[in-house]
Amino acid sequence: MSSPEKYLRPEVIQTVARLDLRARFIVEGFLAGLHASPFQGFSVEFSEHRKYAPGDDIKNIDWGVYAKTERYYVKKFEAETNVSGYLVMDLSASMAYTFRQELTKFEYAICLAAALGYLMIHQQDPVGLVTFDTQIRAFLPPKSKRSQLATILSVLSGLKPAGTTDVAACLHRVASMARGKSLIVLFSDLLAEPGPILQALHHHRHKGNEVILFHILDEAEVHFPFDGVVEFEDVESPERLTLDARGMRDDYLAALAEFQKHYRTECGKVGVDYVPIDTSVNFDKALLEYLIQRQRRF
Repeated sequence: MSSPEKYLRPEVIQTVARLDLRARFIVEGFLAGLHASPFQGFSVEFSEHRKYAPGDDIKNIDWGVYAKTERYYVKKFEAETNVSGYLVMDLSASMAYTFRQELTKFEYAICLAAALGYLMIHQQDPVGLVTFDTQIRAFLPPKSKRSQLATILSVLSGLKPAGTTDVAACLHRVASMARGKSLIVLFSDLLAEPGPILQALHHHRHKGNEVILFHILDEAEVHFPFDGVVEFEDVESPERLTLDARGMRDDYLAALAEFQKHYRTECGKVGVDYVPIDTSVNFDKALLEYLIQRQRRF
């Protein structure tokens, strides 16, 4: 892996202290991957496509073609109207969890949000920030000026996850605050009843907003590496449970798969992009999801 691309790996980004550098390195690593990609052996089905070349605007890459072929091609588009984006961050205490003591779910989400903000500003799209727990804690209206990135990063770098959260109520509030057709990018571990959250997502779609839901879990929550008798603690309450990890592993993984399937199905019905991701996944996967959605929807 080349030097810039190594910063797509969470374990490498963890070694970078400053959030502005984390965001820049993630995006530069992503762009380095574009520049280094091979183009041979693929016949494009649309005559208006051509191979991507260093210096081309990444806004013109056809991400749908890339998703199918892993080759980069650019396409000429009609003039686009910049859409306002909102980075919406869950501040619940459960987001502070990590098993291997590497990036917590919250730190991963912050890095991803910072990189997406960097990318949006790079594309001259207005971007704002919303943070919430049981209520809205910070609201930065979308702007496309370079200074907006510094403001967003300043807020993100000072955030600490704590206490409980009310994802659904705060999403409804964001829907009432957003002006015009917007892109809502939500970062949460979704540790709450899905019904009210899905209703809030429907509210955004009814208003004409596009939504990307990054369901962020810790690597251990996805793969359940525990064995023997383990004490599990609820990070948002004093409750503790002592369980036989091996005995419950299959049931846990089945329940998680069903939970994610439910979100994927219900989000798909209304056109919400549901992206399950864990803290071991390279950041380029999430950036690609954003770019595919951005091009497909607007």
